[in-house]
Formats: sequence, C-alpha cells, structure tokens
Amino acid sequence: MKERILNYYNHIDGILKSGEYEYGWENLLEEHKTQIAYFQHERLIHLIVTVLFALATFMALIGLACSSNLWFAAILVPLIVLLIPYIGHYYLLENTTQKMYDQYDEILKKIREEK
Repeated sequence: MKERILNYYNHIDGILKSGEYEYGWENLLEEHKTQIAYFQHERLIHLIVTVLFALATFMALIGLACSSNLWFAAILVPLIVLLIPYIGHYYLLENTTQKMYDQYDEILKKIREEK
C-alpha cells in the first residue's frame, strides 16, 4: 500500500507540475476523487486497527505493572513490535491523503482557469 499511495501521489504531482493532461482536467478530477475515497477507506481501516493495537498494548502494560505476571510481558513485546509499524503506516496514509486534498484543489483551479 505504501508504494501504491506514493506512486499515485507522485504521478498526480507530475501531471500538475507539467500543467498538461491529455484526457482533460475533469477526467483527472473524477479519477482523483475515486482514488481519494479509496485511500480514505484504507486510512479508516488502519486507524481502527492502530487504535485497537494501542489499546491492547496499553492493557498488557497495565496488566504487567499490576500483576508482574510474565505472560503480560510475552504479550506486550509482540504488540509493541506490531504497533510501531502500524503507527508509521497510518502516519503515511494520513499525511498523503491530506496532501491529495491539496492536489484536488489544484485540479479544480486548473478547471476554473480553462473556463
């Protein structure tokens, strides 16, 4: 997913920098809306997963602090190992989607300039 979202973002950025799109800016706008919706859905799913992993990590940490049971430590380590990449991936999805909103506005500007 990381490669896909970055490739798409860079593709649109390249089109906007060139100032030309052979299929028409309206078509690009529609395609961009569809892709933004797809990435928003992906972002929502990853937010839910990240929050659940964070809650499970926090509960395991509290369990370890309260009971000193080593089973909580055995659960805590893999949760932390998984939580860090989930946070990084969600960060990428969130920021890139926000940047795509700016691209959307630029495409709208191009359409208005044509008219």
